[in-house]
Amino acid sequence: MSKLIPVSLLALGLFTVTFAVNLQAPLYDAYAAESDVGATAVTFAFAAYVGGLMPTLLLLGGLSDRIGRRVPIALALILGAVATALLVQVPSWRSLVVARFLLGIGTGLATTAGTAYMTEILGSDRAKNAALIVTSATSLGFGGGALATGISLGVQGPTLLPASYIALFVAAPVLAVIALGLPRMDKPRPVSLLRLPVFPSGTWMFGAAMALAWSTTGITIAVIPLELAANDLGGWTGLVIFLAIFVGFLCQPIARRVTNDRALALGFVLIPLGFLVLLAGVWLKILAFVLVGTCITSAASYGFTYLASLAEVSLRAPDDRARATAGLFVYAYFGFSLPVIASGALADMLGLLSAMVVFAAAQITVTAIIVMIWKRGVVPSFAAVPD
Repeated sequence: MSKLIPVSLLALGLFTVTFAVNLQAPLYDAYAAESDVGATAVTFAFAAYVGGLMPTLLLLGGLSDRIGRRVPIALALILGAVATALLVQVPSWRSLVVARFLLGIGTGLATTAGTAYMTEILGSDRAKNAALIVTSATSLGFGGGALATGISLGVQGPTLLPASYIALFVAAPVLAVIALGLPRMDKPRPVSLLRLPVFPSGTWMFGAAMALAWSTTGITIAVIPLELAANDLGGWTGLVIFLAIFVGFLCQPIARRVTNDRALALGFVLIPLGFLVLLAGVWLKILAFVLVGTCITSAASYGFTYLASLAEVSLRAPDDRARATAGLFVYAYFGFSLPVIASGALADMLGLLSAMVVFAAAQITVTAIIVMIWKRGVVPSFAAVPD
């Protein structure tokens, strides 16, 4: 079988797993209204995703080393469909919490197994190409789900069963069966089913950058829609979430052509810059600023930082790629959850805008501290990486 076929099918599977993750985002306010809850509850439901994902990363990051790469990916696809079906059957805040928890488990299984599997299909000498394909597929999925639901709601009108949900119900089982039929490239190892993630030496700054970048994305996905809805701009939620990730996908080919250190440095500049522009848009109620700021943070989060970090840990742990990927995502989802919950609590106490201002101040401070520590010990190389 040509490498193109399994690579394409694996990428499609990873896209669909992550497509399910933010599929329900444009309906957050509807689920909250069903249960009469506030911003804290919404951000808690959003972060329940991490409650499912973190234990999966911490305890099962090496599961695919024991049972193979295909089963975790197939299981992740089924979990995405089940979680979405729950929201259709029982549309409420409590169902959203459970659904997000299941989606977190699925993402943890798929991203660790999928990154290792893609590298094994292409060969370890093409690890950065493999990382590019994985980040592209997952970035499109994370953003595409929200956009698809936003478009569905725009065409169908208010509904709790948008066409995007139906598309997932059709595609996920088919792709799960296909995933199980992909060629086996790995050699199963007699390791424990419970394996902790690993953190390759010299990669702490990439993990810290992921935490910082994805905390910004988390705020954009969980808190910004609430502010848009409060200003009668809720119809733009799907596009904002899509841009929060899709622009990063567009930047990944550029990120691939520079060293990982330089990509990381660009990310550190763009993350606070983009959020400040976004914050100005919310403050002044200028939608264009919100969209531009979202695009800038996306370039940092899902473009330069994501690709550089995933490629770096994969290169530094050739014999433990699945567990090293799990370690990286521990950093990332720590940032993706705790700051979002804290911002939700602040929003209920001080208001959404004040909570965003506090987050921006903390973000700039942490970025400056990380960069200063990094620069004391690392001088980045700015040479281009050859094709």
